[in-house]
Amino acid sequence: MKHLLYLLAIVLISVSCMSQKDFIAEYDFNYSGNFKRYKTFGFVGSPVPGDSLRYFQAIERTIANRLGSQGFRLQDERPDLLINYMIFNEQVKYRGYDQPNFDYWLQRRNENVDMEKVMESEDQREKDENYNKVKYLDNNGMLVIYVIDNKKGNTIWQGYSPASFDFLSPDLESDLTRATYRVMDQFRILTRNGF
Repeated sequence: MKHLLYLLAIVLISVSCMSQKDFIAEYDFNYSGNFKRYKTFGFVGSPVPGDSLRYFQAIERTIANRLGSQGFRLQDERPDLLINYMIFNEQVKYRGYDQPNFDYWLQRRNENVDMEKVMESEDQREKDENYNKVKYLDNNGMLVIYVIDNKKGNTIWQGYSPASFDFLSPDLESDLTRATYRVMDQFRILTRNGF
């Protein structure tokens, strides 16, 4: 009897693991971003069809929770960062960049460095601060999240997860939440927002 229960437990765990989609996330960033100075964020307003509203709210709620846990504050009026996102429902040719690890790159940066001056001269750019293009073609859709410096109007970070989302599935909201979390997990900026 113990062996039967043990076997049943293994089968249930295996089936539950297979039913969960594993979302892989990639990201790239702009070397001119002043990542340590951002404190607030807001969302780019976009018209959303009525039926899809709750799905997009799931994405925004996940992003807001994640950024809130990192010390960022949601602010409607003139936030430091604007967040935008898109869902592509069919294969998309998407260009990303092969760059150094974001955490490693951030640790090398000093908060007092004026990134605009550093970026003005190619000679001053460190050896690994290049934008080596990578094309993502092997996908059936994609979730892309853009983080935009509101003052400069530049995209400073973008994260993406190749995924196909079935808008008729009862699991859509949880799939979008998991994919969004996976992407935002790559944005590892902590801010001291009055703490």
